[in-house]
Amino acid sequence: MDFKEIIRVVPDFPVEGISFKDITTLLKDGEKYRQAIDRLKELVSHLNIDVIAGPEARGFVVGAPLAYALGVGFVPIRKSGKLPYDTIEAGYDLEYGKDKLAVHTDAILPGQNVLIADDLLATGGTISTAVNLVQKLGGNVVGAAFLIELEQLEGRKKLPEVEVVSLLSYED
Repeated sequence: MDFKEIIRVVPDFPVEGISFKDITTLLKDGEKYRQAIDRLKELVSHLNIDVIAGPEARGFVVGAPLAYALGVGFVPIRKSGKLPYDTIEAGYDLEYGKDKLAVHTDAILPGQNVLIADDLLATGGTISTAVNLVQKLGGNVVGAAFLIELEQLEGRKKLPEVEVVSLLSYED
């Protein structure tokens, strides 16, 4: 299945010159969404995964169904101030500022093998922050899985110790 056929590309969003990859067209098609998750499952099935972590919000729509398909748990990584229990946080740079991600302190046990899942790998800032949080809790990041990778932004260079898989890659 060529998943590029179902991903909508929106030119000049959110700013001029950006070619936004819109996964909502994939998510609304139950059969193709299932096929995408099944394909990601195949790509990571060789990893010894105990739990999947995904950053909000689109990491939830990739990570949670992938966790279900693999029969493992899912850990939400949220923006600062959104989780109700004790958390640890890590900051990261955005294109126009800074933000923080947080995870519950008891979400990942020391020694657990963790797969990070998200919709898109761009510059790698969000994912490297998620990796940092998992490692602070003593987790072992065994891989990162994405629906889409924007190759020209070289995000995988920020994940040198992590096996990275993606269904689709774009050069623009």
